Amino acid sequence: MGERPGGMADGWAGGALDAVLGRVAVTLADVGPRFPLSADPGTGTWTTTRRGSWTGGFWAGLLWLRARYTGDPADEAAAEACTARLADWADADTATRGLILWYGTALATGSAPADALRARSAHACLTAFDPELGLVPWGSAFGGPRLLARADGAPGLVPLLASAGPRGREAAAAHLHRHLRLCVGNDGRLAPAWRHDPATGWHPLAEPAPGWSRGRAWLLLAAADALTHPGGAVACSDHLRATATRLGAPEPGPTADEAHPAPTSHAPPPATSLVPPADASHPDGPLDTSAAAITAVALLKLATQPGQEACARRAEAVLHRLATAHLTGTGTASETGQAPTAGAPVPPPGMLLDGCHDAVTGTAVQHELIWGDFFLALGLAALTGLVDPREA
Repeated sequence: MGERPGGMADGWAGGALDAVLGRVAVTLADVGPRFPLSADPGTGTWTTTRRGSWTGGFWAGLLWLRARYTGDPADEAAAEACTARLADWADADTATRGLILWYGTALATGSAPADALRARSAHACLTAFDPELGLVPWGSAFGGPRLLARADGAPGLVPLLASAGPRGREAAAAHLHRHLRLCVGNDGRLAPAWRHDPATGWHPLAEPAPGWSRGRAWLLLAAADALTHPGGAVACSDHLRATATRLGAPEPGPTADEAHPAPTSHAPPPATSLVPPADASHPDGPLDTSAAAITAVALLKLATQPGQEACARRAEAVLHRLATAHLTGTGTASETGQAPTAGAPVPPPGMLLDGCHDAVTGTAVQHELIWGDFFLALGLAALTGLVDPREA
């Protein structure tokens, strides 16, 4: 069991966790051997994938959380079976192996097959590390140019690489440093995607846009993972803490209003709103609860460090907002708190709504997203003491 950060959790967190993990059981019955991706906000019907894409590890991680929550051997068997279906990704040419194979195995306590898959994946990623570029390239598995550095190529891959021994730790530090150096400006502004040209070096890409909420959240999570690694900080602690502050983590030594700091000309969205817009340049556009959930988990990791009580309070505030304003069956499940329209379908309980998969293409812009569910469940599990936030 992990300790609650600051002993903050109360009944709302336990109730919300019960709802989310109850939804996991319903989803498992609905999707069978396929992987859930996003669910319709009105009906709860899932769009699924056969191989899981970059999100498959979050479904496996949710199943491992449910198995720990219930202690039921059947739930553990379901998690084992799902994790086994991720094995083909170990040798795929993609930096998202961190998202898939770290989060799909990290919570699998006592599972020899999951441990073996994680070790195999870590060494495969270490083999893919390019010392000249200083990172594991984005890769070609999803099409497009291979030599990219993207914000979503850092989380998960840092602890996965670091698990591969001393060389793995060195690669993890270099991979993270390269991403942070490219993606995070001194004022906290982002450039979340870069392409490398062998002749002219690194060049920023227009998409994902600088205001992409998950870009900021992913980078904060990667920095938090590196800072709180069980074997000691991966890369320079002072640099990681400074970067985390630029990305929106509260600074040490909180003031009375650290939960809602005064805006500045460079204040990043997560520091000024509990649930950010999917694109900071369009504040009236769709929200992204999945970015908020990722941020909350990153803050809970940072809260395990001395003097980071403000991070703990901020994380609890975010999780409370998600549980009471966006989670079906436990609160209003809407930012406005308006009652549902008469005759409209009532969504199943335990859905984290208002996630935005892709605002640019209009893909699943107010939906339940499997990675949003995972990070909400992980944050709630940490608050209630079911897990230590540094486990995954």
